[in-house]
Amino acid sequence: MFSSRIPDSRTANRLTRAAARHRESLVDLTVSNPTAVGLPPSPTALEGLASPANALHEPDPRGTLPARRAVSRYYSDHGVEAAEDRLVLTASSSEAYSWLFKLLCEPGDSVLVPAPSYPLLDALAGLESVDLARYPLPPEDGWAVQADAIFETADRLRAAGRRLKAVVLVNPNNPTGTSIAEPELERLEERALREGFALVSDEVFLDYRFADRPGDVRIAAARDRALVFSLGGLSKAAALPQLKLGWILANGPDALLAAALERLEWVADAFLSVGAPVQNALPSLLGGRHRAASEIRGRLLENDRRLRAAFPAGGAVGVLPLRAGWTAVLRVPAVVPEEELVVSLVERHGVLVHPGYFFDFPREAFLVLSLLPHPGLFETGVERLRDGIGALGR
Repeated sequence: MFSSRIPDSRTANRLTRAAARHRESLVDLTVSNPTAVGLPPSPTALEGLASPANALHEPDPRGTLPARRAVSRYYSDHGVEAAEDRLVLTASSSEAYSWLFKLLCEPGDSVLVPAPSYPLLDALAGLESVDLARYPLPPEDGWAVQADAIFETADRLRAAGRRLKAVVLVNPNNPTGTSIAEPELERLEERALREGFALVSDEVFLDYRFADRPGDVRIAAARDRALVFSLGGLSKAAALPQLKLGWILANGPDALLAAALERLEWVADAFLSVGAPVQNALPSLLGGRHRAASEIRGRLLENDRRLRAAFPAGGAVGVLPLRAGWTAVLRVPAVVPEEELVVSLVERHGVLVHPGYFFDFPREAFLVLSLLPHPGLFETGVERLRDGIGALGR
């Protein structure tokens, strides 16, 4: 009776079951919700939601013009021209992916995504009947995007008779924080234009970049050599995930761009999912984003220092450089399987972290944890984590 796009099994995995049993005593170092970690919004941040204009329904499939102008100014602050007619508002970056998969793919077409990366992409692609294939981010190059790795994966798809319609760049990557360099993007653009696939650059962590390498690309849709879509949203830019607004910035050769935007507007018009209150408030929400982003950056850097103090360089546990984003990655001794380790950390030491395999790290053993928790709680969690890792093999 039910669609095959939805998994048959809804059974919680072993880690989730263990966390549920120990919830009361657990320090959760996986929390990624900025509204749940003692970072309240500015007292004036939500005032615009009470506008009398919210009583009116004046739908625009791409988003209201004042709201799109606010996003355009956001990009101007980052040094990129983003004309309002190249912007489409969505309810979230997840919805942006969904609309772009509808725009670009027939059922069964392929999309390339990086590994490691965020596991939600599997569910989003599956719901659109799109097949995912993964291209590796090489650890020997600090997990940066390499065009050759994408090309090799694309060639294998073609040899298997599969049709590639999009390459996803998570830029900066979640969880490694790494980006694509301009020469690599240029090579990718040339092949995308020649072979007829699009580039989708997920840039939701644009405001949380700490250590770019020379030549790293920040906003892919600043370029127009191929059809490219940059994604962003309030969830990270203003730390307001509860308001549910994201956006797509499109660019490319004129004729291709016009055709894409016309079709994307048709998709958006079928849903009209972005509410009037958040669109009307968007100029003030984005205008006040700097305070929230500054507080979060301070929190991330403070917790990163605490983590590195607990696991000094040269020890058995390595902490990957904090280049961008809200997470930290630890390389730990592969004494026991990751699943055994993270379940043991919950059951014996009262701390919850993600195993690396959640994010498709190529080998064991990695742990992924959020840098968002309150510093005092984070320090407690890290102490428990250090004790748990120190107990490996005993």
